[in-house]
Amino acid sequence: MRLSRMTISGTLVLACLAGCSSDLQKTNALLVSENEDLRAQLADRNAALAESQQALTERDARIARLEMEAQYQQPALAQVTGFEQIDNVSASYEAGQVTVEVESDVLFSSGKTALKTVAKSSLNDVSTVLVRSYPDHLIRIEGHTDSDPIRKSGHASNYHLGFERAYAVREYLISRGVPPARISLASYGPDLPRQTKPESRRVQIVVYQ
Repeated sequence: MRLSRMTISGTLVLACLAGCSSDLQKTNALLVSENEDLRAQLADRNAALAESQQALTERDARIARLEMEAQYQQPALAQVTGFEQIDNVSASYEAGQVTVEVESDVLFSSGKTALKTVAKSSLNDVSTVLVRSYPDHLIRIEGHTDSDPIRKSGHASNYHLGFERAYAVREYLISRGVPPARISLASYGPDLPRQTKPESRRVQIVVYQ
């Protein structure tokens, strides 16, 4: 009787062990499957993240390229100088300086250095802007001529003529309140010609920013 009981008990223990082993195997298999699923999800998310980062990089590069193209394609905004509405005067802004230009034929008669009446009207407005808008800026007045040699005016050369005309403009601006210490003179004579002789004959008032 005792042997039978021991046999039955052993059988039950073996059955329990077999059942537990089967459950462990099932649990392990389930865990392995879940782990594989999680790894696959992680791989998908990493791939999606990499794709998004690549898209952002391409977008930023495209934006930078478009901004550069727009910078070169769009005209620069005009710099307001204050001299725009003055008769017989043109003005431009470049490299930190304002250049005010008046044709010599407007300022002077041929070969002369005395200012015309109409020139004084324009220079009155120029001097007003210089005093009001550029009170502490240095000014250079440049005389330019065409390449025709001096024959009748009595000036030694085109350089002398350019200087005398620049000096006449200087004196008039001073009489209108521009401080003389701010003004320097230069004569380029025929050295910086324009396309035509009338365009070459000019006085330029350069205001340094």
